[in-house]
Amino acid sequence: MGNRDRTVDVVVVGQGIAGACAALEAHRAGAEVLMLERAGGGGGASALSEGIFYLGGGTPVQQACGYDDTAQNLYDFLRASTSHPDDEVVRTFAEGAREHFDWLEQQGVPFTRTAYPGKAVSVRTADCLLTTGNEKVWPYKNAAQPVPRGHQARSDEVNGGLSAMRALLATCEAEGVETICNAAVTGLDIDETGRVVGVTATIDGTQQRIGARHGVVIATGSFTNNAALVQKWLPLLSETSSPLGVPSNDGAGLGLAQPAGAALAAMDGVIATASIYPPENLIKGIVVNANGERFVAEDSYHGRLAGFIMEQPGQKAYLIVDSEIFAYPETEGARHVLIDGYETVAEMESGLGLPKGALEATLDEYNRDAAEGEDTRFHKQPPWLKPLDQAPFAAFDISFDRSIYHYITLGGIETDARARVLDPSGKPIAGLYAAGACTAHIPRNGKEYASGLSLGPGSFFGRVAGREAAAGKGAAL
Repeated sequence: MGNRDRTVDVVVVGQGIAGACAALEAHRAGAEVLMLERAGGGGGASALSEGIFYLGGGTPVQQACGYDDTAQNLYDFLRASTSHPDDEVVRTFAEGAREHFDWLEQQGVPFTRTAYPGKAVSVRTADCLLTTGNEKVWPYKNAAQPVPRGHQARSDEVNGGLSAMRALLATCEAEGVETICNAAVTGLDIDETGRVVGVTATIDGTQQRIGARHGVVIATGSFTNNAALVQKWLPLLSETSSPLGVPSNDGAGLGLAQPAGAALAAMDGVIATASIYPPENLIKGIVVNANGERFVAEDSYHGRLAGFIMEQPGQKAYLIVDSEIFAYPETEGARHVLIDGYETVAEMESGLGLPKGALEATLDEYNRDAAEGEDTRFHKQPPWLKPLDQAPFAAFDISFDRSIYHYITLGGIETDARARVLDPSGKPIAGLYAAGACTAHIPRNGKEYASGLSLGPGSFFGRVAGREAAAGKGAAL
């Protein structure tokens, strides 16, 4: 494999959070590392995020806030609430999450030692620890002791994702990790044995071939902004669905990995969100479909709620409240519309065009359960139960094809617990590693997701990929 412009030990493609963590670990393992970033600077979608890392097992923040958690408890929750097919991936993350928090903090990622006690999508305070998933939701609350695990990085000036990325990129620079921006990797070099031994990249308009003695790490982000792939794999998204990310979240990593024989997984996985809260009191309402029926516990994580809404008849859903808890949803950009107020349930049922008697029957059952403190149908937790019997009533349209549901994709390159890229038979592709949003996530759909299950595992397995690549068996170049 001659005619190379240069050769290093490890090439990392992408300078988001997974790529930065991979580059640091490979560098510290003694490898000569080159990071190639297509944009004019690093950070990617991670820098635009709220900076929530889903971590547990007894982190210093959990301990300081009085929560007991173990690696086994974290594993039990993830195993019960997600459908990832490789148990070793889930266990590896659960057993390493506590140490990973320490590592992130050592790189300068800022975390406080305080918890936010309420139910929030994200917070603008200095609080770090948030309940960001379905830990308290039935049946998962029976599989593991519910504890908060969303660790939100903070700064006085910027969002948590940017503060986290600034810290990691500053560490890369301080340790001399070489990075070239405006460098678009257009292909992988593969030798006669099928091993990945380098990349082809366009750098400042010039094509170059760069060898990788030990391995290549793909960390290029999601395919959220690739309209063709989204249309192919995510047909349930509506015209009002809005992608979260940066323009380079176009699935470039998938296009690099597939010609090398990589398998893709969970490509129909998506986390969408248009939360009905804040304010929290709205969780005490009920959500019904076009048949006037409830279909999910309203205190579920907002991505779980959205996952169910997009599957309802016509993707229609309505938030029903009474005068005691009435408020306008404050979710930024969601655009939930107040339909109207009604003096009686029968008037509301007619005004929404629901089947005659359906909403009345739903509310009768719910109000009986709420009065007795137990939601027998969906097991909504007691703090969020109250009879909806204080007229007038109101309905908000939270339909998937009406409100603005922001989304990120969860599918991508299939990898194992060592961040090795797998072929369709489950065999690792020599010399090729991947991490972050270009890979298939631990949660395979929005019903399984918790805020932080992108940055948490993405940064964790970025480190794994860097170490594995640095230790990879060399190839003749």
